[in-house]
Amino acid sequence: MENFKEQSIQEIDRFLKKVVQKFTSPKEPTMITDIHLRISPESGDLMAFDDDENEVTRCVIEEWIDYKNENFYDSAALLLRNRIFAMSEEIDKLCLLKPYSFVLENEDNEHVAELYVVDDDLNIIGGDIMEGWDKDLDAFFSKLMEE
Repeated sequence: MENFKEQSIQEIDRFLKKVVQKFTSPKEPTMITDIHLRISPESGDLMAFDDDENEVTRCVIEEWIDYKNENFYDSAALLLRNRIFAMSEEIDKLCLLKPYSFVLENEDNEHVAELYVVDDDLNIIGGDIMEGWDKDLDAFFSKLMEE
């Protein structure tokens, strides 16, 4: 993992706290199932959107402006996962329709990574939640066909 500056980490934490504040109402759960985090290596923008493309909050991570590392999205995803995990106690209590997730997207709104998934009895941190399932399904069907 790249070593990001403390200032970047603090800015991301403030950003996530704004997301948490937006969705911690004692009312009925919001009909939102995902928080879309959109990042741009050109502008340094970090933005959060709901399912309906309504902007929740945004900030600029100075360190990300004109970022040239080819592993930008991997590094950013790892950093965001770590910061979300650090706030998991608050994030697990958001008033959103479960299961809900934090999804990382690029500036073209294309899926980059699942960052965090919350369900009643399950929290998944990192990686693609479907990763490896095709192999498991193939093995299951092969075994089923043998019987």
